[in-house]
Amino acid sequence: MSETDLYIGLMSGTSMDALDAILVGFSRKATFSFNVICHHTQSIDPDLKRALIALNAPGVDDLSRYACLDRHFGELSATAVNQLCAKAGVLSTEIKAIGSHGQTVRHAPNHRPAYTLQLGDPNTIAELTGITTVADFRRRDIAAGGQGAPLVPAFHAEAFRSPDVNRLIVNIGGISNISVLPADLQQPVTGWDIGPGNVLMDAWCMKHLGHEFDNNGEWASTDEVSPALLDTLLNDAFFNTPAPKSTGRDYFNEHWLPEKLSLIQQPHLTPASVQRTLLQLTAQTIASDCIQAIQQLDSHSLVPEIFVCGGGAKNQLLMQTLASLLPQFNVNTTDSFGLSPQLVEATAFAWLAYRTMMGLTGNLPEVTGAHSARILGGIYPA
Repeated sequence: MSETDLYIGLMSGTSMDALDAILVGFSRKATFSFNVICHHTQSIDPDLKRALIALNAPGVDDLSRYACLDRHFGELSATAVNQLCAKAGVLSTEIKAIGSHGQTVRHAPNHRPAYTLQLGDPNTIAELTGITTVADFRRRDIAAGGQGAPLVPAFHAEAFRSPDVNRLIVNIGGISNISVLPADLQQPVTGWDIGPGNVLMDAWCMKHLGHEFDNNGEWASTDEVSPALLDTLLNDAFFNTPAPKSTGRDYFNEHWLPEKLSLIQQPHLTPASVQRTLLQLTAQTIASDCIQAIQQLDSHSLVPEIFVCGGGAKNQLLMQTLASLLPQFNVNTTDSFGLSPQLVEATAFAWLAYRTMMGLTGNLPEVTGAHSARILGGIYPA
């Protein structure tokens, strides 16, 4: 009999560059361990992506569009799962459950009442895959008074925490976030959303070059940072808001940047300079929050280790810029642990499904601001 339970994690993220599906084995032994067995990347049709992004803002016939896209994204999720199973050579009956994050289209944790909405009908996923599906992870945390995000610090703590050294895990997806993992196991794990990761750079690149993203920051590297624009961007109130905090396209969207550009008197600012400044914004806000987090840790501990995951880890210019802003630290990626930066979040949602199926809590109140830890998500049986 196998000593592992198989779970699948699904994650697309704010950038919507693709839907990642990952097959993970979790050990049944007392000591926690996991093994990434196989992964599949499912492309998202450009028309579907445009429709999903459009739903981030109020529009005509929102309810009908939401309902249809919920089914469409559920079907896409099921396709990703079925292709992953075929690739791995496993049967649906061998999988304990799918952990589906879904595609966030609205996230308003500071609204009254607070709410968050993720698309990807779990009934459809369970029906088309024959696998029990766990989904809707964020709303229970919201109901318990939390932000509903970020949820990945709990997995980061399980997978990457060490009693020997303080660690920071920085996820650079569409939005960037940080997990603070103290070596002192008596100290709580903390974390929060930092601000835009790739979301503004990707949108600006698409607008001016027609490309989904700026490969390795090559376009950004052709021009220089605009100090005036950077200062204006950094003055946004979100960056000075204390944790717990979370954000998304509801805030950092196609309207945010033009509003900031209208505040500066630089008519000859080139699109490439704006791109370089957006990259600097991402790097500088991450570096600032890393330093803030390090100051909260035990000053007598070893120099903290910083590891980056998410799509931003593949942007060479962004990683170089971040390293230059944190010269006293080694900035590496989660490849150091044998886990590709691109797969960390999908693995996290496989883990969250595992936690839910085991009747275990999945959120960290110190991160989200919830009243206490909760079992997250709803279970949709096969």
